[in-house]
Amino acid sequence: MKFCAVICEFNPFHNGHAYLFEEIRRAGYDHILCLMSGNFTQRGEAAVFHKYIRARHAVENGADAVLELPAAFAVSPAELFASGAVHILSALDHVEALAFGCESGTREDFIHAAETLSSEDRRFRALLKEKMKDGTSYIRARNAALLESGAEIGANFLDTPNNILGTEYCRALIREESSILPLPILRRGSAHTDKKIGEHISSSTAIRGLLGEVGRHKRALKGNLPEDVFTDAAFYRDIPYQQAVLLALLRAEREEIAGTPDCAEGLENRLVSMAKSNPDYDLLLGKVVSKRYTLSRLKRILMQNFLGIGLKEVRSFLGSPLYANVLAVRADLAEEVLSSLTGSIPVIARKSDYSLLKKDALGCFTLDVRANDLYNALSGTYTNEFLTQFV
Repeated sequence: MKFCAVICEFNPFHNGHAYLFEEIRRAGYDHILCLMSGNFTQRGEAAVFHKYIRARHAVENGADAVLELPAAFAVSPAELFASGAVHILSALDHVEALAFGCESGTREDFIHAAETLSSEDRRFRALLKEKMKDGTSYIRARNAALLESGAEIGANFLDTPNNILGTEYCRALIREESSILPLPILRRGSAHTDKKIGEHISSSTAIRGLLGEVGRHKRALKGNLPEDVFTDAAFYRDIPYQQAVLLALLRAEREEIAGTPDCAEGLENRLVSMAKSNPDYDLLLGKVVSKRYTLSRLKRILMQNFLGIGLKEVRSFLGSPLYANVLAVRADLAEEVLSSLTGSIPVIARKSDYSLLKKDALGCFTLDVRANDLYNALSGTYTNEFLTQFV
């Protein structure tokens, strides 16, 4: 059994994701393997549904299996998010392709952009430093420096979130010397961050904005969500993580905050100082956000600190064999799917498989268990970490 992989959050699973699955099969791939963020996401937020619910949604709507992207990578910036995911997928024997949504571009465009970024020369680095002097964020400064350095990349190619992430996937594939082929698929419907709800395919951002009032927005949600996801939306409850991450910020030593993957340039001092005088999550972020320090980055720092994730550990995990933690699998193909998940890393499908983890893999998985326990406490639910669903 050969797989096309999808790195995802499914927060929540919606019609746009179902369309992605359709396009993967139209491209000739019969089996889909998802590597999905757990209970906390790259935006520095708690996922709207528990990871086991979101994994079930994915299998009910066309995936053959869902693995968990470790928390250490799931709440890290794009480069580490992509690197961690590709590191795991490249260690599996039967992953042939990696599909991802994009705003524009072909496979060749993404590979070229990745190769260009991976061979940054002295002139490029000087331009990057210059572009960041006025407070421009790293990603925007990098893109501007690329264009000014004469790189043959479309002027708007790296201006959009999915193209940035797709390029990071390709960079990671190059670093891993992976045989996995990138498969960019043009997005349909709303843009990635569009908050306006559409009739059939809307962004996850827009859909999340309606979940708190399902009854009031029943028609819009029903039009954008598969039936099983819409049914579960009726039981949605907001996860009150904001106060918890704020308290963790005030409790932590500044060295701990400084060691998180997204913190730099003494930002920990400003965050703690502002938290003391502005003891409110949104008010704190509003005081610190800037052109250089985006809202998503600040939220990730708070979440990384809350979960106890440090940059040193994340980089160590990237250099070590990890694991494939199975969240859900198709019941009718379970034996075939699980027997195809072979490679240089252990597959975690039952509690006894935990004993297979060594050194960094054990440390990485321990963070996943902690993230699961914290989400359970915040949401008032209980799920066993060692649970593979047969859907």
